Amino acid sequence: MPAAALKPKPTQSTAKRPVLLDLPYEPVRKRPLPAGRPREWYITHNRRLKAMRLAIALLDLGVYLPHQARNETIRSTAELIGVHPPSDTTCRMVRELMRCSS
Repeated sequence: MPAAALKPKPTQSTAKRPVLLDLPYEPVRKRPLPAGRPREWYITHNRRLKAMRLAIALLDLGVYLPHQARNETIRSTAELIGVHPPSDTTCRMVRELMRCSS
């Protein structure tokens, strides 16, 4: 085996510059929603955002399967992350999102 093969290749070190995940969490700046849509569109849009936030929080807490995410579990997670308690429809949407990811 040639000596060059034994020598490790130089890698780019992240110690010289900040890593994105090491920085403190800062929420994305909110932008206004587009005007002129029907009211149902805004309700559905906000419900989807809430369901995504809850699904991510559940995954972070170790709830990986939809049948593990009962309404009580989803609502207690919402309280934990500081979100208003979700409706039954939003809870169903959270389970659907988890079903799609598995």
